[in-house]
Order: sequence, then structure tokens, then C-alpha cells
Amino acid sequence: MLTGTSVVAFKYKDGIMMAADCLASYGSMARFRNENRFMKVGNTLLGVSGDVSDFQYMKHKLEDLLTSEYDMDDGQNLGTKSVYKYVSNVMYGRRNQFDPLWNAYVVGGIDNGEAFLGYANLFGTTYQSDCIATGFGAHLAIPILRRRVEGRAHEISEEEAVRILDDCMRVLLYRDCRAFNKQRRAKVTAQGVEISEPYTLETDWSIADRVVGYGA
Repeated sequence: MLTGTSVVAFKYKDGIMMAADCLASYGSMARFRNENRFMKVGNTLLGVSGDVSDFQYMKHKLEDLLTSEYDMDDGQNLGTKSVYKYVSNVMYGRRNQFDPLWNAYVVGGIDNGEAFLGYANLFGTTYQSDCIATGFGAHLAIPILRRRVEGRAHEISEEEAVRILDDCMRVLLYRDCRAFNKQRRAKVTAQGVEISEPYTLETDWSIADRVVGYGA
């Protein structure tokens, strides 16, 4: 089973900012190092943690949905809340069949002029928030986001949002053994979805020898 680790996302002044690394792990092996764990669905962005093959299944389902919507030719587009509802229903339906998709999804976009950010996982659990993180990010990145984002999302510029996102990804790189220093950043604004090319973060491992057990 190939798996991907944390996705970190939050609202900022112009929309949604999201990041995930490019690693697909096979157990403890860093097997594939250029995976894209984002998917663009119209003007909506999906980020995923968990089983890569289950993500591929969901991608096929969403591509079929987009094709069906295109064939309808009724001038309507799938909104972010509609995509989120569809993903949530698929996840909950598979859970009720005792055959869950082993993923956690973050769905972000602009719906009726407002930023939207939602979460759905293999248990069918869903919620919406100003900041969301999956995997180890739920433990390590959320405290940072709560301190720096919650209550002031409408004030955060794109430059500050990038700094916050990189700080979260850097902490995850230091503390999550399945993280990888090659990530993609994505944003959703009124102009649409943009997904960056892979990039690396500046790191400082000079304190590593002070960690108990390092090099043992």
C-alpha cells in the first residue's frame, strides 16, 4: 500500500492556501518522490492523505462526475460545497459498506464569493473550519494554525499565508518520519486554482545532536 502523509490548509484574505509533500511511502520506504496529492475539480481543490490507490479511485469518480456535468450542458458548474458533499457521501457510503476508502480529504474553494474549507475521512466524519490538517499535521500543525490563523483569516495576506504554510511544513518535516522535503503549494482564489511546481524548504539540523537517541 502506498500512502501519503499530512495535508495542511487554511483560509486567508484571498481564499484558501494548501500544501502537501510529494512522497508516496511503501511502508517505511520512500518509494515515489514526485506524487501530486492535489486534484483540481473545476474551481475546487482537493488535497488527500492516505492510500494513493483509493485516491485514484476517487479521482476517477470525480472525473466521471465532471464529464456528466459537462454533458448536461445546462450552464451550471459544480460548486465547492457540491464537490465536498459528493466526496463526503462517497466516503460515508463506503464506510457503511464496511469497505472504507483509506483517505482523509481536504476540500477548499470559493463558493458564492466566500472561502470554503471542509474535511472528510474514512469514517465519514466531516467538518468545516478556518484551518484543517490531516495525518501528523492534525497534531503538529493545527496548534500553529490556531495561534496564527484562527480569528484573523480575513487579515492574512498571501505572503504571510505562504510563511505560515512553510513553517507548518517545516515542523512536519522535522517531526514526521514519513514527511519529505519536496512539497507542492496550492491556492484557490476568485481567479481559480493554482498548484505550484515542487519546491524544497530551508532547514537547520544543527540541533539534531541534542535530541536524545540521535545517532544511537
